[in-house]
Amino acid sequence: MPEEWSSVIRKDREATLILLIILCSGAEGNSISSMATDGRKRSQVSSAPPRKISVEKFAEARASELEALHTIVSERLNKDFRSQRSKRRRTTAHDNQATKRRSRKKQRHGVAGQSDALPAEKDDKNVPRRIRRRAELKKNLEEGFCTSGDGTKRLRTHVWHAKRFTMTKLWGYYLPLGLHGRGRGSRAVLKWFKDGVLAHDASYHVAVQLEGTEECLLSVLRMVLVPSPSARSEDAARSIIAGAIYDNAMLHEFGAPCSTPIAPVTCMWRSSCQQNKDNDASVVYDGGACNGLEVTVRSSTLRQLWVWIHASAFTAGYDALKLACQKKMEESSRMICCISLEGQLAKLEVMGSKSFQLLQRTLCPVTRSNNHAWALNRHSLAEAPDDFKSDTVLENEVDIPSHAVLSLRVKDPRMLVEKQKTANAPESGCASILGNVQGTEDRENAVNGNISDKKKERLSLMGSELEGTGMLTEKSLWDVNSGVSPPVEDMVICQERYDQNKKFFCLDESYSEVPSTSTNLQCSRSCPVLLLKNDDGRGLHIGWSVILPLSWVRAFWVPLVSKGAHAIGVREKHWISCDVGLPYFPSDFPDCNAYLCLKETETAASNVREKLRPPAQRPLRVPTLPPWKSIQDSLREGPTKMSSNSLSNSECESSVVTVCPGDLFDGFMARTSFSLANFLNKFQGFSLRLCPHVTNKPISFTSFMRDESKAGQSQNGMTNFSYNHKLCFVRVFLHAYKEGFFEEGAVVCAPQVTDISLWTRSESSDGGLQVPQSAVASYLKEQSSGKWELQLPEDSISRQSYRWPIGFVTTGFVRGSKKTVAQAFCEAVLLAQIRGQQWDMMPVRRRRKEIYVLVRNLRSSAYRLALATIVLEDQEEDVGFF
Repeated sequence: MPEEWSSVIRKDREATLILLIILCSGAEGNSISSMATDGRKRSQVSSAPPRKISVEKFAEARASELEALHTIVSERLNKDFRSQRSKRRRTTAHDNQATKRRSRKKQRHGVAGQSDALPAEKDDKNVPRRIRRRAELKKNLEEGFCTSGDGTKRLRTHVWHAKRFTMTKLWGYYLPLGLHGRGRGSRAVLKWFKDGVLAHDASYHVAVQLEGTEECLLSVLRMVLVPSPSARSEDAARSIIAGAIYDNAMLHEFGAPCSTPIAPVTCMWRSSCQQNKDNDASVVYDGGACNGLEVTVRSSTLRQLWVWIHASAFTAGYDALKLACQKKMEESSRMICCISLEGQLAKLEVMGSKSFQLLQRTLCPVTRSNNHAWALNRHSLAEAPDDFKSDTVLENEVDIPSHAVLSLRVKDPRMLVEKQKTANAPESGCASILGNVQGTEDRENAVNGNISDKKKERLSLMGSELEGTGMLTEKSLWDVNSGVSPPVEDMVICQERYDQNKKFFCLDESYSEVPSTSTNLQCSRSCPVLLLKNDDGRGLHIGWSVILPLSWVRAFWVPLVSKGAHAIGVREKHWISCDVGLPYFPSDFPDCNAYLCLKETETAASNVREKLRPPAQRPLRVPTLPPWKSIQDSLREGPTKMSSNSLSNSECESSVVTVCPGDLFDGFMARTSFSLANFLNKFQGFSLRLCPHVTNKPISFTSFMRDESKAGQSQNGMTNFSYNHKLCFVRVFLHAYKEGFFEEGAVVCAPQVTDISLWTRSESSDGGLQVPQSAVASYLKEQSSGKWELQLPEDSISRQSYRWPIGFVTTGFVRGSKKTVAQAFCEAVLLAQIRGQQWDMMPVRRRRKEIYVLVRNLRSSAYRLALATIVLEDQEEDVGFF
């Protein structure tokens, strides 16, 4: 080889690579042309490239072509093969002093090259905390969370979130609050929800498992749930108990006649068909094994049930379920098992318009099982087609009903690649990296006995399954309490991809040794999951919830995010719940103890931030916890001038009426049309203009609104009525009439008849109703005990603009949302009085379903007109939550 060519190869490697590519393409063309001249030798010549290429021999054989190419390159570079100085990019990474100091520090402690493993116990204290914590967070334990020094749990995705989100300590966990910044960005989040996909790690929800006979479990649920499955319609109850769909209800304390609500929960039953079969995932049901929901379920059959509880109310909810089970066991002498699955199950929430498409690309079912209860609800297995498989479940989202529960076993998402990114991808759109390229050849060699001992050991460590031996027996997700195989470690998958790439490019036949796993447990390449279809109760699809073993969270989280899902925190999740119109726990459940704890935490944090600012720059102090007891003042001294004598807890007449003791919330929330109707029936002889929604009711709301027989009754007789019932609150949606932005904690007031004309008349342009600036700070006064009470104005000017409160806003407007809706809780009797006054002052044709109310932010002096819509007048239940 000439010396000038050697200098070219040493000085300009890019030019050399270009030469080799051109020569290789020329060599391939020459080989094809030579084959064309002699057709008899075409089949004998291999089109595959040689295993290894000697650059020196190759250059000697192509001397003339290299000379011509060298001439062209030298003329282009003006015979200067040195790299241009203007294109040099050199950083200080070659002399990183900080890295050298860290390396020397590791060498002194004897942990060089062992950042992923902890040293012996005797040297544990000498290892820096950063190294110990990194090794601890990298572990993927089969169950349980990694905890800090004070016992606060960390999610399995803690490291991923800590690098990108602002972390906060809530409910015993380190949770992602939101993206870094001032708490803005809601416009982008809502756009992702509308046109993309959002993902949230909700592993802080805990499941409680109940196991016993069906009759005993239903009896336990009747003690603590409102509404219970048996209180629903016959078709809905059958679907819930059969495991076809899940159910939402309110969990209450056990024992009291008017028990305090604890939290909203999600109940899901194990499918009766799946529970009676063997755990072998490869079993296929025949037509007579289980005929869907038509199977007669006997009361003596052992059933399994999961109750999902929020972390903020888990302790109280778990205690209530245990007490109810203990009471039932004493009565029936039958065994009921109540255990906590904390640290064993996880929940990932995938939300947005394209959430189903993302799950289709991420989840690849591996089992052929047609035991989906939601499908059996539509047709029996005897009528089902023969090719009905579990992978067809993820094809048409429209065919899947709301609140459906799908049980699948899917492949490891890390082993799947998308079709457009794979050279030889199958038609299904996803394929196993090992199974399609190198796994097929290994299986064939294994079946024929032509496989080395090293490959056999490698395949056994990876947990690969041979085609001819059938599938390994895997446990269902419902058996997670007895243990589920963890996923294959990341280093093993990386080594497999490295070997697969080398074999694809024909670089080397030798396989690298597979790193040994940190545990002796048998790893698996498939995972059992449960998919829950979520909606808002009115048919609007929100997304899906993926329930899986806790050890598989990382294996699913990274593929979901890498395929287009935008991760969100607790704050962004609250924005989405307000946008879709669902209450968010615990912010929109003021009758629960978790709400009080959250507000106390927010108050303490607000006081700390306030003390850090100078006194002149501190904002007006307002209550973080709304004074709900001030609504009683509106009943006693407001325009209605009722006599409000609240009953004690022991005088409660109905078990559906739930009260909260102490100063938290003096009243109860009507979350079903049945409970609201029972409350209205107590006012015999008085017309309350509320119409709870009831399915197939004989009278529609339009007929109720145009009924002239009740005209004028709202003013006559109610002023002298002695109101001796607990305050009843209902959830309402607030829409600004023309303008206004309602914040969390804003007060909802009862308007006078003349106030509405300030906004509705076209000639009115005075800016609406306002209170004096001096009355803003005195509307609610903080007492020495720390409580806030309603203050009546003393001067006549302030009394003219004073409006009595009827409720408070729990979730304000979300910036960037086109719906501009806020959620509030208002007293039902006062709402009925306001609606009656407004209907009596206008013709029947001008009446509307919405109620005019006034809303004022506590730091503002301006009232804004809003339209209030009662939720229970549009739907029969208000037990859904986000």
